[in-house]
Amino acid sequence: MPQLDTSTWFTTILSSTITLFILMQLKISAQNFPLAPSTQPVLAINTNTPWESKWTKIYSPLSLPLQ
Repeated sequence: MPQLDTSTWFTTILSSTITLFILMQLKISAQNFPLAPSTQPVLAINTNTPWESKWTKIYSPLSLPLQ
């Protein structure tokens, strides 16, 4: 019964690995990836509300005088 010749296994596995690596690199380099998001300045919007122009005080029910 002849023995299994394993002398070419290293060359076969190495060449297959290199080939797969090159093919994956070519596949990935063909993809279009979106650019990094850029920040945009946020503009503050000033709104005039009626309660900003006058002083108001909120009374707690416990601080009201007894009747």
